[in-house]
Amino acid sequence: MSRIGKMPIEIPGGVDIKLEEGNFITVKGPKGTLSRQLVPEIDIKIEGGTVNVTRPNDLKKFRSLHGLTRTLISNMVVGVTTGYQKTLEINGTGYRAAKAGNKLTLTLGYSHPVEMEDPEGVEATVEGNTKIHVSGIDKEKVGQYAANIRAKRPPEVYKGKGIKYSTERIRRKAGKSGKKA
Repeated sequence: MSRIGKMPIEIPGGVDIKLEEGNFITVKGPKGTLSRQLVPEIDIKIEGGTVNVTRPNDLKKFRSLHGLTRTLISNMVVGVTTGYQKTLEINGTGYRAAKAGNKLTLTLGYSHPVEMEDPEGVEATVEGNTKIHVSGIDKEKVGQYAANIRAKRPPEVYKGKGIKYSTERIRRKAGKSGKKA
């Protein structure tokens, strides 16, 4: 049995979960509404203040989908109650970020500034010139937008210049050594 899949999901106060035909689930909470089509073969039951996820049998396909389904529902519940946030840091001389409306402008040493528009349901805020906070209720969208920002100039290993996650550690390499004998 899946250790993650068999754990019940507690429904906090202020959160409303609706399960429709074909495992289409809608989660409403104080921060917003999320809905998602889940695999119809997995059984989802809403009983009292919990959501339970079970699988029909022990085929490999259903074992892999069991924990995934439970985690997706749990992420939706957490998203509409507390939300998700990722923090990025910009390192490098002259590298900076600016925010105007829903456009994020990154100056990353290219011949032109890189402009990115916030996707629907995700918001990026700039703290100082070098910290970017990406927040929203959908964990997938927040993570993808943060990854797209990081991909514009990933950190390099010699000087550490680029955009990195605040929790990320960059393994630095030694540069050129001195003269050859």
